[in-house]
Amino acid sequence: MTKKITCVIVDDEPVAREILESFIEKTHNLKLIARCKNALEALQIAQTEKIDLFFLDINMPEINGLSLAKIINKKSKIIFTTAYRNYAVDGFDLQATDYLLKPIAFDRFLQAIQKIAINSDSIQKSIQKTSENNFMFVRSDRKMTKIDFNDILYIESLGDYVKVFTSTNTIITRETISNFEEKLSKLQFLRVHRSFIVAFSKIDSYTNEYIEIQKKAIPISRSYKDIVLQKLAEV
Repeated sequence: MTKKITCVIVDDEPVAREILESFIEKTHNLKLIARCKNALEALQIAQTEKIDLFFLDINMPEINGLSLAKIINKKSKIIFTTAYRNYAVDGFDLQATDYLLKPIAFDRFLQAIQKIAINSDSIQKSIQKTSENNFMFVRSDRKMTKIDFNDILYIESLGDYVKVFTSTNTIITRETISNFEEKLSKLQFLRVHRSFIVAFSKIDSYTNEYIEIQKKAIPISRSYKDIVLQKLAEV
């Protein structure tokens, strides 16, 4: 079994932590150990866990990312994340693997990860794997029905069932939307509401309140809004 790179997110902004966590989930050879909102939480984790990689926000209260980088184990890799470009020189002086400027795009995130020496070849293979097996079978109408991910427009929750709207038909299967979401490629789909998942490529337009797919207005809930709008801005 390929060894996964253990990593920790350290950022005082909740949305920034959510975005990095979603990126890590898409990269199979990364294993998230903890999400920390400050340097003290990260130091506690570092004392009990072997961490290969830290994602460090630079501008944090009390102990900033640059100071934290000087304290943690030198064997750990560091990728700095910040909204301020002027910190880049200081970051590289600390021999950071990379420096990511917010808002961070997923392709730029992958470039940084590929610089990590540990299992870099395996990481690339795992990234490629996310685009394989681009279909699934679900039980519907007393038979197993194939659903091609590329045909899905959006998915709607009906309690213990989900309704899958495709370009040609609608399929209903007994499954919760959260369980169904785990089977989908996170590179292709986005949860926008407790009851809705949409296909990135099928979005025709969007506002801060809803996404439109083939004239269907799909609401963006308040709890998902920040991360949804951030991801849409990166597309």
